[in-house]
Amino acid sequence: MKQGIFEIVHNTPLTDNVYKMTLRGDTSAITAPGQFVNIKLDGLYLRRPISVCDLQADLLTIIYKVVGKGTQQLSEMKAGTLHLLTGLGNGYDLTKSGEAPVLLGGGVGVPPMYLLCKKLLEQGKSVQVILGFNTKNEVFFEQEFKSLGAQVTVTTVDGTFGQKGFVTDALKSCTYSYFYTCGPEPMLKAVYRAARTSGQLSFEKRMGCGFGACMGCSCKTITGYKRICKEGPVLEKEEILWES
Repeated sequence: MKQGIFEIVHNTPLTDNVYKMTLRGDTSAITAPGQFVNIKLDGLYLRRPISVCDLQADLLTIIYKVVGKGTQQLSEMKAGTLHLLTGLGNGYDLTKSGEAPVLLGGGVGVPPMYLLCKKLLEQGKSVQVILGFNTKNEVFFEQEFKSLGAQVTVTTVDGTFGQKGFVTDALKSCTYSYFYTCGPEPMLKAVYRAARTSGQLSFEKRMGCGFGACMGCSCKTITGYKRICKEGPVLEKEEILWES
């Protein structure tokens, strides 16, 4: 983990309430796709954890949804600097992907799939990507994934764009060696049950500190309790114990 000052380069809307922000600073602590940063905002006690979407030298891209006071404040920043903790969480393990992994992202679980997709394609993998949204107006980053060279399927619950249904509906017709996923817990649970292979799931939890000190984001696994911000957010399919 490192802390540092990052300059805001761009902060633009992708949809009505989803924004893409590019920051410039020391990104050396970020070593794996699926890690996150913790952002300090003026006047707010707790930092805001945001997953890493992309990384290029000293440029860091994050995508976030406006859901409360902190992200609303973030969306209104067009210039200036932010204090970040970087290199948080364990990230995805690319060594287990096999030759044809499938990546499933739901809503704001889509961004970490982008850097993961880039890294897998650089390894010569044949990557399939399934992006899930509720409706057409929420869809983002379809073309960005296609530009990388991945095979992309978009699903919407109401059928207004792409394939109607959930990411698990699109998964049924896929042939894949391994899966990676990130999204809301109901989606993760559905993917867990539907997947025909092993895989890795990235969990979203409310975090106090973001680096394992407060124990507030602990969850039970087959080997005991793990902190989502420290030993996670990525857990392997075989170690997960669902609470309900």
